[in-house]
Parts: sequence; structure tokens; C-alpha cells
Amino acid sequence: MASEKAESINDKEHLEHPSIDEKQEDVEARHGVLDIDAARPDQLSAVFENPLSGVPKDQLMKDVELFCQENDLMDHLEVMRKGALASKEPWNVDNIPELTEEDRAILHHERTNKWDQPWRLYWLVSMASLAAAVQGMDETVNNGAQAFYLEELGIKPSTRFSPDMQDNLTGLVVGAPYLACALIGCWLTEPLNRVFARRGTIFLSCAIAAIASIWEGVANSWVNLFIARFVLGLGIGSKSTTVPVYTAECAPAPIRGALVMQWQVWTAFGIMLGNIMGVAFGGLRPDLAWRLILGSTVVLPVIVCAQVYFCPESPRWLIQHGKIKKAYESFRVVRKTDLQAARDLYYTHVGVEIEKKINTGKNIFTQFGELFSIPRNRRATWATWIVMFGQQFCGVNVIAYYSTTIFQQGGYGRNPALLASMGTGILNWVFALPAFFTIDTFGRRNLLLVTFPFLAITLLWTGMSFFIDPPSKPDGVSTSKARLGMITTGMYLFECFYSPGMGPVPFSYSAEAFPMHVRDVGMSWATATTWCFNFILSFTWPRLVSAFTAQGAFGWYAAWCVVLWVLVLLFMPETKALTLEELDQVFSVPTWKHSSYQIRNSIWHIRRYVFFQKNLEPLPPFYVGADKLMES
Repeated sequence: MASEKAESINDKEHLEHPSIDEKQEDVEARHGVLDIDAARPDQLSAVFENPLSGVPKDQLMKDVELFCQENDLMDHLEVMRKGALASKEPWNVDNIPELTEEDRAILHHERTNKWDQPWRLYWLVSMASLAAAVQGMDETVNNGAQAFYLEELGIKPSTRFSPDMQDNLTGLVVGAPYLACALIGCWLTEPLNRVFARRGTIFLSCAIAAIASIWEGVANSWVNLFIARFVLGLGIGSKSTTVPVYTAECAPAPIRGALVMQWQVWTAFGIMLGNIMGVAFGGLRPDLAWRLILGSTVVLPVIVCAQVYFCPESPRWLIQHGKIKKAYESFRVVRKTDLQAARDLYYTHVGVEIEKKINTGKNIFTQFGELFSIPRNRRATWATWIVMFGQQFCGVNVIAYYSTTIFQQGGYGRNPALLASMGTGILNWVFALPAFFTIDTFGRRNLLLVTFPFLAITLLWTGMSFFIDPPSKPDGVSTSKARLGMITTGMYLFECFYSPGMGPVPFSYSAEAFPMHVRDVGMSWATATTWCFNFILSFTWPRLVSAFTAQGAFGWYAAWCVVLWVLVLLFMPETKALTLEELDQVFSVPTWKHSSYQIRNSIWHIRRYVFFQKNLEPLPPFYVGADKLMES
């Protein structure tokens, strides 16, 4: 089969260029297998194939005119033709006679000034960022609040429950939102998005968050608090799935990673705010403090609900649902010029039509099955599972959810522990900001490969610091500055290395990895993965510390960081600076080919930078354009 595909690709060089319909048939045939090899079997490269590249100009112009007639866009026919030509040969805009000098200047300016975008695009990103901050606060206000409500609600210490039961109840209440996310919330994404679109789903999820916040603040028992936090998870699940996808579908390819990663940057900001709330209200009487800490999260979701409908709907969602004219208006809002909007509209339309032709009549259950049955989708599913699992089992939410308790176990009093926890939140946000500039230049893979070793080291640092001068007083407060300093430094350094790597990458990567027709289901899978393991981590941490001690518990997650480094190296393709359509080709490269190249690449870097062998022949790039590959 692989040899037949290689021959078919080589044969295309000598065939007459097909029409768009014929092109779709070719793509449909390839999607039945989706293991797309390079043009030459001896070359380890992924070919980016533009679905318009083989369409003759006359045929393309007829297709564009028909497209405009069918979608009431004849008033925009001229700019649509220019946009189609620009999307057909984006590297050759200087030689397209239909483009004016002004048109060429626009397209060149886009490449050299990638941050020069419409203010409405940045307004959309700010709304998405606030939605992320909602989630960050929802996650970490519990960190400070549990220092009060565990005792106030009779969970810990308690004469009613055994020590094991106390640990289980603590983990259950802390992890309730993430259990709801994994079981229900994330899987509501597809039906909610189908009915209410992206903006409507964001509105509903934030409304649920606001209601649950008030409920948490007035809970009168641990059972009531558990139910309130479970309901909170229904909003977190669909919001965390939809917002990154919404941003990815609206963002231009050159800055898509930077804009989508704002989800994590501002989640980190919300985490910081949650820790600040613990300090702000921690000085009040205990029965009031935890209620105000938990209830403080009501403000941000209300702001998002008021803002979301001032943003445009996702143009890709509109195209998928046959609302082409509205999609063009949406693209005009988030692109600088009509030419760019027309280009992206037509290019996206062609990609969506190909996918529709391939996937006609498939329901949500069929789509879920295709996450595993189709090789292209299976590779995306596996890669997103790795990064989403890794975001939890690198150990970050041990610190996010239990840092106050950990600092108290290390020897801090309650109020100093709340202040120290606030420091982890501040560092989490501050050190996420550099990824804004590196995620689309340095790349998703490289950020993880560089930071994972440091995560392992800092977790071991923190765990081993508990060996230093254990507290001798009954209240558990340590007088050892060395012990407190080492534990604090280890946790703070962990945040410094987590935030620019494992923080922003998983949601950005997952939002772009799946093709349009399974994107909602694929993102549901990815976010359900992270919330499932989030619940496992939050539920098991108290028991893990009891069984392994703090040293063993931190060492457990340090070991996982090493395992995750290997998994990222072998099974996670790079996606930076490519359109969502080009990523089909990235994930169509056979796994063995990607893994073997990355092993060779690792050996090359070890020889070059560890053993200083300076005269090594550079490896060829793994991803190249189809035109460059065929020229070679």
C-alpha cells in the first residue's frame, strides 16, 4: 500500500491538473488510508499539499464564480477571485497578474508584520483570556479555602472519619469539578457547539460557573459543597474545550499558537488571582473566609457573558454549517483587508468541502470512532493524549491545589503558607508570558523537550528538601530556615519552568491538531483526558503523601516527567506556523517515519552539542513544501 501511494504521488507530476471536484476525489481516496509518504521513499519529509495547487486557473475562476453565485457573494466576486489565486500560490504573489501592487503590498506586509492585526481580533482574544482566567480562579480558590473549610465542615481533623476516609473526602471535594469535566462536561461540547455555536457555548459555560460560585459560597455541608463543585465542572469542561478551538479557528496561522496559548497564560493569571483571594480573605474569621474565597469567582464569568456576543462567531464553524456569507463577514472582522478575508474564506471552504465529502452521514459516535480508526486522526489523538496527560502528571496541580497544605507540611503556619502559595501563582503567570513570543518560533515540541528535564529536577529538589530538619514541635511549624527555603525554592523554580512549556502548549496543540469534521469530538477527548487525570491527581495526592511521604510523592511525578520527555520526542509532531489545513499533512506522516527521524535528530544534537563534533553534516528538514520536495 505504501509503495502504491508513493507511485501515485510521483505520477501526479505527469498528469493533467484536476478540477476541484477531481481533487476532492483524490483526497477522499487518500483519506481512506491517510499514510501519506514523501514523493521519494528515501526522503524523510512531510509534504504539505495545497488542495488548490493543481487546479488550472480557468477552472478555478469558474469555481469561484459558482461559489459566489451560490452564496450571494457576487458583489465580492473580484476580490474572491484574487483571494483564490493568492491561496493557490501564496509563494508566488508577485507573479500573479490579477493582483495589483496594493494587493501584493498587503500580502507582503502580512508576512513581515504578523502582529499587525485588526483590533477586533485582539478583542476576541481578550474575551477568551477572561474565560481562561475564570477557569484559573475556579481551580485555585479552593487551595486557600480548604485551609478553613476542611475543619469548618468537619472533614479534617475529625472523630467521625478514619484518617484514610478524611484523605478520601478531601480529595473528593477538591477533585469534584474535574470528575464532572471528565465524565460529562467535556462531552457536552459537541452537542452544545452544534446547537449554540462557539459563542453560545462560552456564554452557557460561564453562566454555569457564576451560579456554581455562589452555590459554593453558601454551602452548609461537605456534601452540598461537593455537589456545587461538581456542577462547576460542567461549565469548566465545555469552556476549556471550546475557547481554545474558537481562538484557533479565528487566528491567522503565523500567530495562531501565540493567540491560542493565551488560554493558558490567562488561566495562570486566574490561578494567581485565586491565590490572592486566599490571602485577601484569609485574615477574616474562618467560617466567613472560605465562603468569600470561593464566592469571589462569580465576577469574571459575568463579565465574559456580557462580552462574548460582541465578538464575531468562528468563521470556520459558520462555513461548516453552510453560512458562507456570515463567515465572510466574520473573516472581514478578524482580518486586516477584504483580500485576506476572501483568501481565507475560499481556502477554508475548499478544505471543509473536502472533509464533508469524506464524512457525509457520520454522527458523533462515528466521529469518535474515527479518532482511533483513521491513522491521521489516531496520531493526533495519541499526541494530544500525551500532552494533556503530561500537563497533569508533570505534577503541576499538586502545587496548584495543595500548595498551602504542602507549605504547612513543610513547616509554615497557615497565613505564611497562604502567602507562599500566592507566590506560586504569581510565578506561574509571569513565566507564562515569554511563551507568547516563543511558541510560534521556537515551536511546541522544543518548549516541552527543553523544560521537562528541569521539571523533573525541581520536583526532586522539592521532595528531597523534606528530609532537612523535620519540625519537632507538635504544631508542625518548622524553625529551620534551610528547610523552608529549599521547599519554597523548589516549588517556585518548578513554576518558572512549567509556565513557558507544559503550561501553554497542551491546549494550544490540542485545539489545532484535529481536522475540522472531528475537531469538537477530538477536543472533547483531549480535555476529558486532562480533567480525568486532573481528578486522579487531586483525589490521590493526600493518600499518596500518607503512603509515600512527601519525598516519595514528589519523586513519583519527577519520574513521569522523564517518561513524558521520551513520549514527546517520539510521538509529538511539530505544528508551529502552519494552517489548520496543512496540519492534515503533518499528522498523515507515518509514526515510524516521524520517530526514526527524531531519534536521528537527537543523536545528531548529542554528537554536536555534547561531544562537540562540529563538522557533522546537517540533517535535512523534516517538513518541506510539496513544490520544494519535487524540485529536489
